Amino acid sequence: MEALVCRKVGDPTLSDETSPISVSASHLIPSLNSPTAVRVRVRATSLNYANYLQILGKYQEKPPHPFIPGSDYSGIVESVGPSVSMFKIGDTVCSVAALGSFAQYIVVDETELFRVPDGCDLVAAAALPVAFGTSHVALVHRAQLTSAQVLLVLGAAGGVGLAAVQIGKVCGATVIAVARGAGKVQILKSLGVDHVVDSSIENVTESVKNFLKAKKLKGVDVLYDPVGGKLTKETMKLLNWGAHILVIGFASGEVPVIPANIALVKNWTVHGLYWGSYRIHRPGVLEDSMKELLSWLARGLIEIHISHSYNLSEAHFAFSAIKDRKAIGKVMIAFDDHKTVRSKL
Repeated sequence: MEALVCRKVGDPTLSDETSPISVSASHLIPSLNSPTAVRVRVRATSLNYANYLQILGKYQEKPPHPFIPGSDYSGIVESVGPSVSMFKIGDTVCSVAALGSFAQYIVVDETELFRVPDGCDLVAAAALPVAFGTSHVALVHRAQLTSAQVLLVLGAAGGVGLAAVQIGKVCGATVIAVARGAGKVQILKSLGVDHVVDSSIENVTESVKNFLKAKKLKGVDVLYDPVGGKLTKETMKLLNWGAHILVIGFASGEVPVIPANIALVKNWTVHGLYWGSYRIHRPGVLEDSMKELLSWLARGLIEIHISHSYNLSEAHFAFSAIKDRKAIGKVMIAFDDHKTVRSKL
C-alpha cells in the first residue's frame, strides 16, 4: 500500500531530499491484530496544525521515527475480526487515529469507529472529528453555550474556527467572528455569522464594541481562542462578568497571559481544551459529541468547508497550505479519485 512516512524531524513543506516525509509505495498492509479489529480502506484524511507541529518535532506527543502521521479520517470497512459485532464489510466509517491515517489502510478496534450516515460525503466526514469535535466539546460540553449568549471566535476562518461559528449558530447564540482578508470574511458571512471583523483592516475591539452597542448587548459571554498572543489580551476587554475563555491553541506562536486577578474579580472561567486527551479521560464525552455532529452533518445543520485537497504525493503542498495559513476551513489528503473533491471555493 501507499503510505506517507516521516523518517526524521523537519519541515514537511520541503519537496527535496531534505524533506522529513516521503511516500512509500510498498508499505505492508496492516493485519488485523485482535478479534475485534477492523481494517479500513482510507478514503480521505485531514491535516491539522498538530500534524504539522508533530513532524517538526514541536508537538507535545513525539512518536519515535519512522512513523506514519495522521489524525481524523474516513473510509470503508474492508475486513473485520471474528468478534466484530458493530460493523460489516462495506460500512462507511470515520474516526481519529493517534498515528497512521496518511496511508491507504488503517487497522483499529471497532470501538474507535463511528458509522457515517447514509448520504454524507466521506471526504467531509474525514474533516469532521478533530476540528468540529474540538469546537463541539469546547462550546457545548465545557462552556455550555446557550442561545442567550454572545460568542466571539478568533481565527474564525481556520478549521476549528469555521466549526466553532457553525456550532454557535446551531446553539442559537449571537456569533461574532474575527478573520483576516476579504475571502475569509465572505465565507463567514455566508454562514450567517452575526458580525464579522476583518482584522487586516479593522480594529477588533472597536468593531465588536460598535456591534454590541448597536444590538444593545452588554458584552461577550464566551471567547473561543485558537490564536493566542496579543489578540487574546485585546479581546479580554470585551468579556462580560462570568464569561468563559476557551483556550484552544496558539496559532500566533505566542502563549497569552490571562491575569488571575482579573479572572477573580470578573468571575471568569478559563477552560484549557486539549481534545485528544478526552480519548483517555472522558471517552464517553467524545462518543456523544461525535454522534451529535454526524447527526447534524446528515441533517445539513453544519457544512464542511474544504479549501485544499491533495493526493498523498502532494503532501508537501498540503502542509504548505497549513503553514502559510492559506486554508479557509480544512486541508485534506484524499485517496482514489482525489480530483473530484478539490475545493469549489
